[in-house]
Amino acid sequence: MRVDLNCDMGESFGRWELGSDDAVMPHISSANIACGAHAGDPAVMRRTLRLASAHGVACGAHPGFADLAGFGRREILITPAEATDLVLCQLGALAAIARAEGVTLRHVKPHGALYNMAARDAALGAAIAQAVAQFDRTLVFFGLAGSPMRDAGRNAGLTFAAEGFADRAYEPDGSLTPRSQPGAVIHDLSIVVERAVRMVTESRVTARDGSDIPLHVDTICVHGDTPGAADLARVLRQGLAAAGVQVTPARGSAES
Repeated sequence: MRVDLNCDMGESFGRWELGSDDAVMPHISSANIACGAHAGDPAVMRRTLRLASAHGVACGAHPGFADLAGFGRREILITPAEATDLVLCQLGALAAIARAEGVTLRHVKPHGALYNMAARDAALGAAIAQAVAQFDRTLVFFGLAGSPMRDAGRNAGLTFAAEGFADRAYEPDGSLTPRSQPGAVIHDLSIVVERAVRMVTESRVTARDGSDIPLHVDTICVHGDTPGAADLARVLRQGLAAAGVQVTPARGSAES
């Protein structure tokens, strides 16, 4: 039994430092690297690619809205065509630096509001997946487990990796509890580990109302900007190993 452990990385910008990339990187298997829109810049992209490569971590693009002030977490009205171009532009930027560093990109995971909107809006999800497919069909497309992003990726001919969030609360319909709601983020590490192990071994999670819902995951996210992210990643990996789960880069979903 195996699962990927991914983290959003390279989200510093200029003199602004965000996250604990150096401390988190040894404990994950995939790094989602900001592409200069919601966060990151060319120097940070290069540095993060080098750091991931040094630790044998798979590198992927983390495109988001061009919204540095809002960190890409504010929803912006966008047409499907605009979304495709937005993602293509960011993939090209990161891929150019990756090529110069001799690093092969392995996956794409949308960021923040772009991700959340795509998880609700099939047309937007399809537009993002189309951008990925136009760029490189070998890239694995990360998206919220149980959301329209799965069909969007598969319809575009991409391998899809269903993503789960062990430190986030879920609603009974399988959606993430909005961060504006109390209890949306789970801070107790023992509970986070228990939830992650259950997601992988049982394909289930307990929703905020106490109901038990199905949730197949191929990859589990650790947010790099969360306080204590390095400890969370370390404890998660140890807990998964103790449960007999191997942590490896995502290869896509076996779920039908």
